[in-house]
Amino acid sequence: MKNVAKNLMFPLIAVVAAFLVGGVIVLIVGDSPLLVYELFLTSAFTGADGIGYTLFYATPFIFTGLAVAVAFKCGLLNIGAEGQLIVAAFAAAWVGLVLPGWPALLVVTLSILAAMLAGGIWAGVPGLLKARFGAHEVITTIMMNFIAAGLIGWLTHDHFRKQGDPILESLPIAEMKDGAPVGPHIPRMSAILEPLGIHFPARLPLNMAFFFALAACVIVYVFLWKTKWGYELRAVGVSPGAAQYGGISIARNIVLAMFISGMLAGMVGVNEVLGYRYRYYHDFSPGYGFSGIAVALLGRNHPAGVLLAAILFGALTRSSLFIQIFTDHVSKDWVVILQATIILFVACEAVFRGGALRLFRGSRPSVAGE
Repeated sequence: MKNVAKNLMFPLIAVVAAFLVGGVIVLIVGDSPLLVYELFLTSAFTGADGIGYTLFYATPFIFTGLAVAVAFKCGLLNIGAEGQLIVAAFAAAWVGLVLPGWPALLVVTLSILAAMLAGGIWAGVPGLLKARFGAHEVITTIMMNFIAAGLIGWLTHDHFRKQGDPILESLPIAEMKDGAPVGPHIPRMSAILEPLGIHFPARLPLNMAFFFALAACVIVYVFLWKTKWGYELRAVGVSPGAAQYGGISIARNIVLAMFISGMLAGMVGVNEVLGYRYRYYHDFSPGYGFSGIAVALLGRNHPAGVLLAAILFGALTRSSLFIQIFTDHVSKDWVVILQATIILFVACEAVFRGGALRLFRGSRPSVAGE
């Protein structure tokens, strides 16, 4: 835990520095930084609505952040989480549509498995191309994003859409009646907490997928740091040559890392289809797959860091509308600027560390081997 806290220290400094820069930007446009940050804190972390929506928005960031982190640990950059979660969301809805009348629990279980499998396969293809032919995963995963959007859009429009519906979405797998879903779904937080005597507004979309995300953090940690397979995967990421010399299969671990990465990204579809809309909606993702890269970087590719970074990004998403409404000159795009600034500071860690070393050493030039 000491090493984890040490590794997360610089991202925390980067966040604080980014918030200071964000405050300067607010001053420049003519608003009060204190008001903006008060709106941020009160809208995202107070009351059932604030906390509920923050955790709901954080859930997909947790999954995509973990997805990118697992790939990073194997020395891979998965840019395709966006396509993987699109395919997975459609797979989850497809199972519900083709199994009408089946027991809801069975359909939900099969939908979750279908989402994970679809995401894993969609990411496994670039992994296989990388392992077999040396094709760069950045290029292939980006191309797979376009294929996913086009293919799933066509399937939804021509085969699973209600006739005359102007929105590109599938038929529902569950219907809302008296404020509660009827049909295959995972329970919302209100239904989970009600037996415990805790009242949580039923209108809030926070659902069991958040607990799935927490479980995924634990599973990823145990897999990467407590198992032989996780050790081999990380060894390939640190030094492929040394790993191969030690008898570790580079190709197998590349495919495995990408498959697990895709499975995690696919869980975003479970949150969307089984916990929120109860159908496939083609434009449901505002870029969760790409934001996952930022979440993984800020979280230092560690599940604990990813969780904290995802909650921060969820809070920023939740507060963006309030900041735009209750300030005179600051728009919700300020949140995007703040997120980008955080990542810039995180990316500049080597520069800051080098500057700190030079400060302690004085102005003398470094000697080779220091």
